[in-house]
Amino acid sequence: MYRAPLLLRLRLRRCWCSSSFPVRPWSGGGGAAASEEGAPSAPGLSAMARVPLPMPLPASGPDRQSALLAAASALRAGGLVALPTDTVYGVACLAQDSRALGAVYRLKGRAANKPLAICLADVEHVYRYCNVCVPDKLLQELLPGPVTLVLERSDTLNKDLNPFTPLVGVRIPSHWFIRELARECAGPLALTSANISQGASSLTVTEFQELWPHLSLVIDGGPTGDIHRPESRLGSTVIDLSVPGKFKIIRGGCALIQTVEILAVKYGLTADLPICGQLTQSLGK
Repeated sequence: MYRAPLLLRLRLRRCWCSSSFPVRPWSGGGGAAASEEGAPSAPGLSAMARVPLPMPLPASGPDRQSALLAAASALRAGGLVALPTDTVYGVACLAQDSRALGAVYRLKGRAANKPLAICLADVEHVYRYCNVCVPDKLLQELLPGPVTLVLERSDTLNKDLNPFTPLVGVRIPSHWFIRELARECAGPLALTSANISQGASSLTVTEFQELWPHLSLVIDGGPTGDIHRPESRLGSTVIDLSVPGKFKIIRGGCALIQTVEILAVKYGLTADLPICGQLTQSLGK
C-alpha cells in the first residue's frame, strides 16, 4: 500500500496543507529495501499521478523532540529522510547501514563511484571516523559550518561507504535539526543533496517533489536560502585536508574565500594547486 511521506515543519507556524501534489507512479517504500525499479534512476521522469498531501507538523517548540524522534525512527528502519542543512536540502540515511546507502544511490541515479559525505553532530566525533592531520583548533574554526572536509577515513566507518577511496568528506552543518538528529542516532549520517544526480540543488521541499514518494520522511524547514540568488545553491565548500600541511580545493561552494583565509593565512597550509587570481586578490585585502 502506498504511504506518502510525512512532512514536518521546523518553524512554529500555522500548519498548511494541500489537496494533492504531483509524484511518479510508485509501488515500493523509500527505505533500504526499495527495489531499483522503485526509485528514479535517471533525470527523465515518467507521467505524474496525484496523491494526497499529508498535513505537516510543526517541529519547533513543544513538538521539536517529536520531529527528531520521528526522523531517527525512520533512519533506524533503513529509510531515507530529506531535511534542511545550512546550505541546501539534503537526503540522509545511516552511514553504517549498507542497504540504505544503496537506496540513496538508486534514489538519485547517482554514479556508483561518486562518494557520499558523512554528517556528524560534534567536532570531537570526527576523530572516531577519520584520521585527522590538522590542529584541533582549525577544525573548531571551520566546523560547524558550510564546509565539507575531506580526511582519511578510519576503520570505524562502514566499509561499504565509498569503498573505492580511503578518504571521506565530513560535514557538521550549522543547523540544529540535522546535528540533533545525528546525536539522536549516535552515529554518522550519510548525506547528499536532495535532487536527482546532476540536477540543481534544492532550497525548498517543493523543488524535489519527485523524490517524495521514495522517502520515509520529509522535514520542511522552509527555504534554506534566497531562491532568486544562484549562489544560494552552491552547496558547501569542499576542501581536501588529507595531506599534512596542504589543502586542495575540491569544490568552491559558498564559503571558499573565508575557508581559504583560515587555512592559508591563519594556519599556513599550502594550496595543492594554484589559487585563482580573484581569490588571491581577496585574500590580500
